[in-house]
Amino acid sequence: MSRNLLMTTVLGLTLGLAASATAAAPGSQNLVASAIADPARPAADVARDAARKPADMLAFAELRPGEVVAELLPGGGYFTRLFAKGVGPKGRVYAVITEAQAKAADKPPAVNAIAADPAYANLKVVAADFTKLQLPEQADLVWTSENYHDLHLARFNLDVAAANRAIFQALKPGGLYLVADHAAAAGTGLDVPDKLHRIDPAIVRREVEAAGFQFVGESAALRNPADDHTLVVFDPAIRGHTDQFVYKFRKPK
Repeated sequence: MSRNLLMTTVLGLTLGLAASATAAAPGSQNLVASAIADPARPAADVARDAARKPADMLAFAELRPGEVVAELLPGGGYFTRLFAKGVGPKGRVYAVITEAQAKAADKPPAVNAIAADPAYANLKVVAADFTKLQLPEQADLVWTSENYHDLHLARFNLDVAAANRAIFQALKPGGLYLVADHAAAAGTGLDVPDKLHRIDPAIVRREVEAAGFQFVGESAALRNPADDHTLVVFDPAIRGHTDQFVYKFRKPK
């Protein structure tokens, strides 16, 4: 598929999804559509759109113009760019990295280069202790994609309950916490994140609700029944096509 045809297809899908979202604010569908169709997006990001379904994801996240978004562990910045454009010039995006990442002079986080680009002037990189998560301001949306399981990796030795409580405090009342991650088989334990880089969705829901969040719902946009949950997510047989759950939680008003 040519890039122009892909952009046209994505734009049409985005407009249709966003227009049908009951929570969408006036103008939000246009900003989201423009963010996805932005010709300045890296070709590698555009190539991943079919698998990552940004139109579905941003509609499910109820992204609005002017919002404050905190993205935890942004990786290469696939969603970071979309958030920065999607909230518009009056919105703000905080790309939250670990303190260790911030100190890694030999391998600076990819998001640093995005934040230095004048096209993303509303983006700021924040290095944080995730168990405290001090942001410059409270957020409307906290987002983490394919990273929640990392909080349970043995090498991090992180207090995940404290991290979820910190995220709760970092959100405005009524704010949303969206978690998307690689699904592990139901009933599996916390040894799986280290083994397969997956996590049982039931564990995530239990942990997040324990911090005071209300479960809002789930998107099936990234589900893949062909994934039997037995392979590490980096295995070429499944990489980029894992079965993923997308959970949305709300901080009570």
